Amino acid sequence: MDYNHLLIENEEDILVLTINRANALNALNKKTMYELDDFFRVHLPSIQNYKGIIITGSGEKAFVAGADIKELIAMSKAEGKALSTLGNKLFHFIETFHKPVIAAVNGFCLGGGCELAMACHMRVASTNARFGQPEVNLGIIPGYGGTQRLIQLIGKGKAIELLMTGDIIKSEQALLFGLVNHVLEQNEIIEKSKAIINKIASKGPLSVAKISDCVDAYFDKKRNGFDVEIEGFGSMFQTDEFMEGASAFIEKRTANFK
Repeated sequence: MDYNHLLIENEEDILVLTINRANALNALNKKTMYELDDFFRVHLPSIQNYKGIIITGSGEKAFVAGADIKELIAMSKAEGKALSTLGNKLFHFIETFHKPVIAAVNGFCLGGGCELAMACHMRVASTNARFGQPEVNLGIIPGYGGTQRLIQLIGKGKAIELLMTGDIIKSEQALLFGLVNHVLEQNEIIEKSKAIINKIASKGPLSVAKISDCVDAYFDKKRNGFDVEIEGFGSMFQTDEFMEGASAFIEKRTANFK
């Protein structure tokens, strides 16, 4: 697929994925959603030896300011449900990805944009970032997992307040609520995201993937997270990764994970 709304750059083995619709505040129209889905499911498996992914928005005003409302208003109920299904499957794929995915939030992060950021493993926000799920102002609700992930990240009380009022919060509040991991100046968020990914890349890759799976299992009603942890813990014994990590600890050197 040719990408009209995505820019992909490999910066020192870290993939920087930019939503490139600055004239529309990087709003997620159907074409952009299809491109994101193609990138993660089709294009990404062909890329080798990368450490992680950073998702950001073009320009200085917005990460993703929401959906394309003019497009939504013309949809039938069936088309709306189909778009929500696509978004939920795509964002679940990102959420459960085996390598770190970090949202570098530069500006407005609203509606579908907030849902995309919440699907990432971590969020690094600029001081001018603004977060919210203002769908109730339009007479609809979040459709890409916002009603579920916001509760997971900040708790039911605050989540239901933001969802029902449509209030937009600043990055400092988002940090206080636990919605974001770090708040920095806008020109620092990409480098901070890279630093986090580089640090994770120095750890055991199987361990990182297992941790992601165990954490996801906590929120999966079909799985017992404790059982997933037990199975994951046991599966690491006698692996090359554990033998290298344990040997490095005993020998007081830095582990050289593959």
